Amino acid sequence: MLRTATRTTFKSAQPSFMAAAAALRYYSHYPLSKSITLPNGKVYEQPTGLFINGEFVASQQHKTFEVINPSNEDEICHVYEARTEDVDAAVDAAYNAFHSEWSKMDPSIRGEHLMKLAELMEKNKDTLAAIESMDNGKALFMAEIDVKLVINYLKYCAGWADKLFGKVVDTGSNYFNYIKREPIGVCGQIIPWNFPLLMWSWKVGPALAAGNTIVLKTAESTPLSALYAAKLAKEAGIPDGVINIVSGFGKITGEAISTHPKIKKLAFTGSTATGKHIMKAAAESNLKKVTLELGGKSPNIVFNDADIKKAVNNLILGIFFNSGEVCCAGSRVFIQEGVYDQVLEEFKIAAEALKVGNPFEEGVFQGAQTSQQQLTKILGYVESGKDEGATLVTGGERLGDKGYFVKPTIFADVKPNMKIYSEEIFGPFAVVTKFKTADEAIAMANDSEYGLAAGIHTTSLDTATYVANNLEAGTVWINTYNDFHHNMPFGGFKQSGIGREMGEAAFENYTQWKTVRIAINDGPQ
Repeated sequence: MLRTATRTTFKSAQPSFMAAAAALRYYSHYPLSKSITLPNGKVYEQPTGLFINGEFVASQQHKTFEVINPSNEDEICHVYEARTEDVDAAVDAAYNAFHSEWSKMDPSIRGEHLMKLAELMEKNKDTLAAIESMDNGKALFMAEIDVKLVINYLKYCAGWADKLFGKVVDTGSNYFNYIKREPIGVCGQIIPWNFPLLMWSWKVGPALAAGNTIVLKTAESTPLSALYAAKLAKEAGIPDGVINIVSGFGKITGEAISTHPKIKKLAFTGSTATGKHIMKAAAESNLKKVTLELGGKSPNIVFNDADIKKAVNNLILGIFFNSGEVCCAGSRVFIQEGVYDQVLEEFKIAAEALKVGNPFEEGVFQGAQTSQQQLTKILGYVESGKDEGATLVTGGERLGDKGYFVKPTIFADVKPNMKIYSEEIFGPFAVVTKFKTADEAIAMANDSEYGLAAGIHTTSLDTATYVANNLEAGTVWINTYNDFHHNMPFGGFKQSGIGREMGEAAFENYTQWKTVRIAINDGPQ
């Protein structure tokens, strides 16, 4: 849903950001937790160490980096930065935990641990949502939605822990055959900054339910909620070493995870470019199993017979939800010619009515972008759209002089040869194009390297099913958008990724099949 082109820094990606980040890091004997006052006045204790083998610890080099509040550009705190030797320690802890009790215990007990974690998150939901909003910049009510999804998904995974059944296969009376489902081992996981806690749960839930252990790297700009969740996991009684959280940068920490010989499975959410690098690193190290949830430039198609009011609401939700920092955002809007002018005008009015600002302020729909880098990128695409001849309908400007806020932006008269049409922007930035027929809309929608999601707005069941069946997208929403459920798998076609998260399909990522075939003597001896 939720990620992309600048979501996770890795290797050579974004060197200017890496240089800036390096300037913020320094050697320190920083505390392992810090008392922080949230924007709503609540005070809580934020873990700042690496979470390795059930404890928060300083990195071996005692190196830290700064965490910034994107709404006011103030420092929140520092957290310890993991380097290669810290990843080694975390992997060793995960390896030992996997080969002791965790992978061998009654699966229902693993389910009980996950259910307890979900209950603790329910108890701490207000704190978790406030941390997420402060650290990421998203509107508080959206962070509250994220936390609810996290809780529901962990409960769902808890229910699956003792239902990952094997099979008995009959091949005749001379053999007894069974196929068993086993965990993979130590799993490396790298999550993005746009939905930090939700992506934490999408990775941790199925991996733990299946009996694996994990080493998870947070996004460098949003490490706080994952560290707080690790504290709750400890309270839930999850054994030491099962969950390990390392904050750090892709070039060092991410690379160490991707190439580590004891890690057998790697899950990454982020940009397509970084995903390609990770896949190569996984293959060249020890041929790790890999799942990737990558970029998108998803089409959102409005037909002449659509309910205009509902369609416009879904266009707003499709592109401006979570400040547009959503991998499956409906960023390419296709409107059929019969309603083009009406829909575009109402889309403009609705966008201009959105309240943008302090995420903790009542009524705010769109908070801050997560970083200065992301804000600069978005404004750069505004200039590109103008230069290439697209029509700026609304927005396209920074809002205020402090905090990373940008006005909801819509460009019309956008052509397929324009950068804003084809490249993932990852912000509150919609591009609008007119079409005549369903087949034309399908062709334009599929003309992309991505295939993560799509939206269709029509009152015709025939149109809906015909278009849905012909779109190259992993998820198709009809008369809704960004509408997730933990029972429904999510993932992409083409360069939007490999594998699926959520639903039963997620557990295929974290299990492997073993065939056992036993010859039986023919009759008593």
